[in-house]
Amino acid sequence: QLQLEESGGGLVQPGGSLRLSCVASGFTLSSYAIGWFRQAPGKGRGGVSCIDTNGGGNYFDSVKGRFTIARDNAKNIVSLQMNSLKPEDTGVYYCAAETRGKGCRTFWVPDEYGYWGQGTQVTVSS
Repeated sequence: QLQLEESGGGLVQPGGSLRLSCVASGFTLSSYAIGWFRQAPGKGRGGVSCIDTNGGGNYFDSVKGRFTIARDNAKNIVSLQMNSLKPEDTGVYYCAAETRGKGCRTFWVPDEYGYWGQGTQVTVSS
């Protein structure tokens, strides 16, 4: 059974940090580009970041310089380090595996991804 599971969400004050993890079971993450998406209340899923199979990171403009995506192939994990968090970063964060062979070229398009986790809630509030 192919599964992705996110963890690491929580409540944090503005300016704080969180580290999200995406763990795979049933398949090898290193074979896929992996994206992170955010869904704010009442909105659709928006692309946040993506890491390609060579380890190259891609970021939506609003998180550049604050978020860092990385792979640990030995542990089959992709992480998202989030620093200098803002209230507008609040939402449910999902990781997903890109399955159309396009890597991160259009990482903000949810339809490019075939496997999704259940999400982890991130709330940035004072």
